[in-house]
Amino acid sequence: MIIVTEQVSSYAAELAVGENVLVRIRALLPELTGALQRVAEQVLTDPARAARATIVELAERSGTSPATVTRFCRALGFEGYAELRLAVAAEAGAATRAAGWSVDIGREILPTDPLDRVLNQIIVADARAIESTAALLDLEAVDAAATAIAGAKRVDIYGIGGSALVGAELQICLHRIGVASWAWTEVHLGLASSALLGPGDVALGISHSGGSRETIEMLAEAGSHGATTVALTSFPRSPLGELADIVLTTAATEIAYRPDALSARHSQLVVLDLVYVAVAQRTHDRSHAAFRRTAHAVAGHRDEQPGMPGTVPGRRRKAVPTVGGES
Repeated sequence: MIIVTEQVSSYAAELAVGENVLVRIRALLPELTGALQRVAEQVLTDPARAARATIVELAERSGTSPATVTRFCRALGFEGYAELRLAVAAEAGAATRAAGWSVDIGREILPTDPLDRVLNQIIVADARAIESTAALLDLEAVDAAATAIAGAKRVDIYGIGGSALVGAELQICLHRIGVASWAWTEVHLGLASSALLGPGDVALGISHSGGSRETIEMLAEAGSHGATTVALTSFPRSPLGELADIVLTTAATEIAYRPDALSARHSQLVVLDLVYVAVAQRTHDRSHAAFRRTAHAVAGHRDEQPGMPGTVPGRRRKAVPTVGGES
């Protein structure tokens, strides 16, 4: 038990002091043992209630002991329970103020809740996730990923399920500015593609949990042939994170009807949008020319008025032939 706590504390020491404490707890969750994990889950399930609880109450609710709660606090880098309680309370208070009304952090959305309350719960959760992601994000890692992609001969993007949708967004953006990129969502096709990568290529794997086996396999295959590997995950110590050369970390705030993998979507898109813009900055001339050419190519399929954003001067809408040759 002591060994595990020391290992977790070592990782916690790497995290910035000002980070969102709930994000820190969620990131450490896979590293914790049974008793410590139960304490973590109790805090994450209802942070506001945990902030009001005494150490004995939190221990009872998690089925552990005050000594275990104290070890949990130290694993997070706090000297004791009082510091953890204050940090959680501050976060809960900030989220309540951001909502503009009394919102219980961790409160379940009920089937009978009115839409205005549901909307505020979603906004608060997404805003907190994005802010936490910004606090966690290593900008040097973003810079390294963008530099590698900007100079890559080819970019492969891997994702399964919901992560596939996020990967497709990045592929569209990169392709639009002339970066040769492919998004793979089926493991056989992805493995075949990753086997053809090599030095000078980039492979990016997306998985909130970092445990998607197919994504791990595809990224590992690409890395084994010398490609630069990048992981986008909420758990940097996950198998996917440990495998990658560069790790981009996101955060999620889970609410009812929307598990954390789905809640991470906005954070993932923000990080990938930052990567895309950074790539465009590093390839400004090429990207600008490519964007104008692609905008010109699709302009004829838009019913735009002169002066509207994206309108290409002198470009008329193409006539679309109909049956019988009439137009």
